[in-house]
Amino acid sequence: MELTYYTDYALRALIYMGLHGDRLCTTPEIAETYGISENHLMKVVHGLARGDFVRTRRGKGGGVGLARAPEGINVGAVVRYMEGPFRPVECFRPENHCPITGACVLPPILDEAFEQFLTVLERYTLADLLEPRKQLQGRLLAAARTNLRDS
Repeated sequence: MELTYYTDYALRALIYMGLHGDRLCTTPEIAETYGISENHLMKVVHGLARGDFVRTRRGKGGGVGLARAPEGINVGAVVRYMEGPFRPVECFRPENHCPITGACVLPPILDEAFEQFLTVLERYTLADLLEPRKQLQGRLLAAARTNLRDS
């Protein structure tokens, strides 16, 4: 099972914002710290805002921050929202042309596996991801310095 970069960046952005408390962060700041595309991250932040995980403010002094406390942001809910429906193999897709569809038992097995994957993620909140706060902050600070030096 592999999550898309879209979801990976969403979780990273939430961790970053969670470490900065109530301060609004900027998309360029987050992108630079992680060394990822600002344009891609803007789409991710837009998705997080549509899902009501973050709040945004435009203009001078604007930015993005958590829409609620880290304890109120469920990791499984974020992954479900950002990934959309899981369609790991052809038989899950509308354009399915697999000749064994209907007789194959793989789809219900994969459904069960993905549900278990998401069930585990739903046991955690953003607050759980922020527990090693000092280590996370130290690594992000080092990454930001490295990315600034390299640009």
